[in-house]
Amino acid sequence: MMRYLSLLVVVALLSAPLLAQKKAPTDDEITDQVMVKLANDPDVGGVKFDVSVHEGAVTLKGKVRTDKQKSKAEKVAKKVKGVTSVINQLVISPD
Repeated sequence: MMRYLSLLVVVALLSAPLLAQKKAPTDDEITDQVMVKLANDPDVGGVKFDVSVHEGAVTLKGKVRTDKQKSKAEKVAKKVKGVTSVINQLVISPD
């Protein structure tokens, strides 16, 4: 009986860090990651974005020069861990 109890304790101690790592990122963490990914992307890196997140739903606002940039920004945001959806409110303005 003690052997099983010891085994159970060891398994619990080893699995605790794994379970802790799987927690969902906060909205602030998602916002930071989306902004970093957008800034580092070669197609949209120079564009200023307004990024807000509520319960994993990302809203993108701002101006982009092309439709390609608009869709690329959405694609980049969707790849961030914890993002549940993207609301793309970017406006195309060639200026």
